Amino acid sequence: MEPSDREQSSQELDLEEITRKISFLDKWREIFSYHRLGTNNTTSQNREGNHLSAGETEDGTGIPQPKGHGQWSSSSLCSIPKPSTISSKSGGFPISLAVATKLRQSLFGNTVQVFSSDWTKAYFRFHDPFSDLAFALEVGKGGARSIQMAVQGSIIKYLLFTRKGKDCNFLSLRATSKREQDHALAEALAGALWAAGAARKATICLVTEDAYVAPTPDYSGDGVTERLQLFELLEKEATEKFIYDHLQCFKGEGSHGVILFLYSLIFSRTFERLQKDLDVSTTPLLRPNAGGFLCRQAVLNMILTGRASPHVFNGYQEGKSQEMLSGVLTRSDIGYLQWHKDTSEDDRLSQVGSMLKTPKLPIWLCNINGNYSVLFSTNRQLLSDWKVERLFDLYFYSGQPAQNKPVHLTVDTHSHHWERVRHEEEHRPGRRFSPVEMAIRSKWREATINWNGTVPLF
Repeated sequence: MEPSDREQSSQELDLEEITRKISFLDKWREIFSYHRLGTNNTTSQNREGNHLSAGETEDGTGIPQPKGHGQWSSSSLCSIPKPSTISSKSGGFPISLAVATKLRQSLFGNTVQVFSSDWTKAYFRFHDPFSDLAFALEVGKGGARSIQMAVQGSIIKYLLFTRKGKDCNFLSLRATSKREQDHALAEALAGALWAAGAARKATICLVTEDAYVAPTPDYSGDGVTERLQLFELLEKEATEKFIYDHLQCFKGEGSHGVILFLYSLIFSRTFERLQKDLDVSTTPLLRPNAGGFLCRQAVLNMILTGRASPHVFNGYQEGKSQEMLSGVLTRSDIGYLQWHKDTSEDDRLSQVGSMLKTPKLPIWLCNINGNYSVLFSTNRQLLSDWKVERLFDLYFYSGQPAQNKPVHLTVDTHSHHWERVRHEEEHRPGRRFSPVEMAIRSKWREATINWNGTVPLF
């Protein structure tokens, strides 16, 4: 090749490289402009020349949805994580020492104890989209697990029964996208907070850059509570949007997302309502256990029903010392089942009442020997049509790392005696039923459960 030819070829390669880099920068500029990062413009422009104001979108979700050939997908736009800490100038009410003290006393009964490491590390994180567990949260060990599983029930409620334009079947759960995961989480958190606020007001607390409370001899700082700002929302839709816009504060690693949700739950319920909900048997809301803290039943009932009932029976009952104890007053969308190997059926105060056993939707938070899991059906008519309740399918999610897909169970509530005996002999020689089966039978007493090829290890 002649020198002039090599020089011309080199210039063409340089030009191609420059063009490629400019194109690359344009793409990133477009992404950052959609996220309002690195630009002072208050509008973003799509490729058709239409302008959207900073607060407007084409689908009303708070995320710009440009149209046209070659546009970035929503999953690409969301690939840049937002910070889990907000600016101190975000407009919320900074927490005071008095409020921080009340909050700590409500949880621990004192102002000296702080959350253990399993709590501070806990946040809301999904399994991979478009997978067998695309609908499910990854849950860790420790006391925060019960809250994650209670929220999991509300996520399933949204994905199966309340979102529009989707079929209510198991395949639709497996087809959950990242965008749908985010909407489901925002809906679940907002729904619980709005119910706790008696459908009048929700209060959301987020961590800011600055601290507003200094530790004192009577108050031990934890690095999170002292940096809170509180935001009050007066409409459910506004609550959902606010959480969606700040979802990274709950789902980001290091965000303390579960603690923030628990704090928001208490603030939404208010200290005054909380005191009325509880009785002498339940203070504080957390109890020490093996170096950490576990949620008392009042916390779980607050997520499930909106009210911090300390017990699982219906209504009110007289305690052993003739004190009046408070149970569940109304049916909720999501139910609750429990079974413990050491619990006697004669202990009436520990028996789950019909309000929780028979919820409005076929989803149950399960407490099985102290381990929390979720049981659900995709058939909305299960609890309203006795014919459907004769033979039906349930899905069980334990949250254990070894579980890579939900367990499919078939429940027969009208099997013959000899079929039950054969089932017991085939599946559990030397032992009648697995703990999961015992939890199911606390609702359907004579049920036979077919594990459909799965070894009943749970």
